Amino acid sequence: MTGAAEIWRGGVNTWECDEMGHMNVRFYVARFMEGLAGLAMRLGLPEAFSARATATLLAREHHLRFLREAHAGVPLHMTGGVVDLGETDATLLLVLVHTRTGEPCATALTRVSHCAPSGRPFPWPVRTRAAADALRVEVPAFAVPRSIDAGPVEPIASLEAADRLGVGCAGRGTIAVSDCDAFGRMRPELFIGRVSDGVPGLLSPVRKAVMAAAAETTKRIGGAVLEYRLIYLDWPVAGDHIELRSGLRGFDDKTQRMIHWLLDPVSGRPWGVSEAVAVNFDLDARKIIPIPPAVREALASFVTEGLTL
Repeated sequence: MTGAAEIWRGGVNTWECDEMGHMNVRFYVARFMEGLAGLAMRLGLPEAFSARATATLLAREHHLRFLREAHAGVPLHMTGGVVDLGETDATLLLVLVHTRTGEPCATALTRVSHCAPSGRPFPWPVRTRAAADALRVEVPAFAVPRSIDAGPVEPIASLEAADRLGVGCAGRGTIAVSDCDAFGRMRPELFIGRVSDGVPGLLSPVRKAVMAAAAETTKRIGGAVLEYRLIYLDWPVAGDHIELRSGLRGFDDKTQRMIHWLLDPVSGRPWGVSEAVAVNFDLDARKIIPIPPAVREALASFVTEGLTL
């Protein structure tokens, strides 16, 4: 990452950590969005995320990998660079780093569009193209998509499809003014945050089965996400309603794969879709708990056939 620049520096607050004892995923995305603003400044767009902006970077997709836990009080910093720059879009690499060790904490391959505040894409300015040349990076192995396909997808998500497939409701609510950015759109971390809030209900039977099959020394079980793909299809504004439909796609010997659809319950159309790969986690030993074959067989009834993005 010879072209990468530092775009954020700070740490982890106690109130950003969840019942698992580490920073919650919504705050990773919040950090990455703040880092994106820092990278925009480096690209000659210092007001891209302000109310004064004539152009902004609209997130289209995040591919996230979580590599090492971040606990309260830990110092972090972030570097960013340009993987690819198209006519109106770009793929950017953001790497959150443990400052004390220099080890990567999490990564975000982020696809953005250069847009007017209304969301209309238009070409990058000459100054940004020139700045991007100095910020070119290769994607390191630890940030490459591993367990989730990053290729093109045609989402099937809708309220009708959720009802037809039997994808249950994991959350619902209404977007508040405080949930929105300078342009009145829902902040991206709200999507993954709603998913995080809904996952305990979705995975409760899974964790109970794994706990029953685990060694007696396992007293407390939780979960940790290894990888996420979030695709933003449209943006709710204050007053819009949201409904999260979530289901299990499958299991292997260590992980469970989940699909999440954030839907508009009024129109039935999708606001966004997500796929996640997660593990069951011994909260005391801080290690992954395997899923024995017998447990996977018992949990097969919880898998929703045909569930994709």
